[in-house]
Amino acid sequence: MSGEPDLEFWRTRRVLVTGGNGFLGQAVLDRLSSREPGSVVAPPSADYDLRDRAAVTAMFADVEPDLVIHLAARVGGIGANMARPADLYLDNLLMGTYVLDEARLRDTPKTVMVGTICSYPKFTPVPFNEDSLWQGYPEETNAPYGIAKLAQLVQLQANRAQYGQSAVYLMPTNLYGPRDKFHPAVSHVIPALIKKAVDAKESGADHMEVWGTGSASREFLFVDDAAEGIVLAAERYDDGEPVNLGADRELPIRDLVEIIVKLVGFEGEVRWDTSKPDGQPRRGVDASRARERFGFVAGTPFDVGLRLTLDWYLSHRDEAEARPV
Repeated sequence: MSGEPDLEFWRTRRVLVTGGNGFLGQAVLDRLSSREPGSVVAPPSADYDLRDRAAVTAMFADVEPDLVIHLAARVGGIGANMARPADLYLDNLLMGTYVLDEARLRDTPKTVMVGTICSYPKFTPVPFNEDSLWQGYPEETNAPYGIAKLAQLVQLQANRAQYGQSAVYLMPTNLYGPRDKFHPAVSHVIPALIKKAVDAKESGADHMEVWGTGSASREFLFVDDAAEGIVLAAERYDDGEPVNLGADRELPIRDLVEIIVKLVGFEGEVRWDTSKPDGQPRRGVDASRARERFGFVAGTPFDVGLRLTLDWYLSHRDEAEARPV
């Protein structure tokens, strides 16, 4: 990352973080603490149901924020996306719509909306450039979620044009790191593979089963790096153009499995269940806009981030594998 934080920007800011108790939210709160803002409020979901307009109105009235960072989302891996597409679509659409509109109505000085690269078309030239967002339909298994999040970009840009609302839209690539969710109902690829490899090793199994063919590729961004990108954008970026947050590193799933199996120490066979979907064929983003507009460069080497993730999982098994509410 380039340059020092603008501590004067943060000194009097009242910051509202939705989803602050989640995986990415906790990392963002850690980053904010180093900036020492005037105050930070991260209410748990039990306090305000963001799918309810009245609850969102009450939250803004209670907090009176100068800066909103909207991270609250209902998310999951391929399995969750296939099992609950309607829930993921409507919940994410309502939360983002109400938060962004309430910020507009109250003239909140700045709002940061965090989207997803699931919004990109299924067949997008790699690396994904932000200008490709509207050039096709997203990959089917995560399209409802991706489209719900993308609707907030449209709303944000419309609000900028009509009302002059200061709001920005960021799209982190696949996140991983300590405090991720390892329960099979919601886990993404890295925690899912770590849990499978650890379970197989501990049980003495002679093989572990992995979904798909291994031919798909993904780009992974360490959660602390993503959090730094979000905080930098809050501080330095004010434009309606969407911005990727990535690490400039694309990895085939087959190679990822080999890395994780070796890291865990599982010596059995990896069997690929080719009846299960691969998801989007390739994911890797062009992160140059984030670098040019607000100086974001991911700084965590993949092997370091993966080791930190595994170590956290092994020492927090109950928390990591807790059933989602």
